[in-house]
Amino acid sequence: MRKFLLIVGCGLILVSPVVGIVPGPGGIFVFAAGVGLMLRTSTKAKRVYVRAAKQWPKLGEWTDWGLRRHSARRRRERATAA
Repeated sequence: MRKFLLIVGCGLILVSPVVGIVPGPGGIFVFAAGVGLMLRTSTKAKRVYVRAAKQWPKLGEWTDWGLRRHSARRRRERATAA
């Protein structure tokens, strides 16, 4: 099942430019869904994401918010407490 979801996530990422041509923001949502599926199922994608989130913290905050990640909530609580 995990491999199937990974393949679907890759497919959504590949299809997002085609959907992006159609008027409206559809390509963004398709791309986000693909990234979400890949982050949920692939450890390599998670490592790449962590590296990118450290390099561009604002991007990491938006992605954490979009994926409703518990680690993001803990980080925000620690930052406000400090």
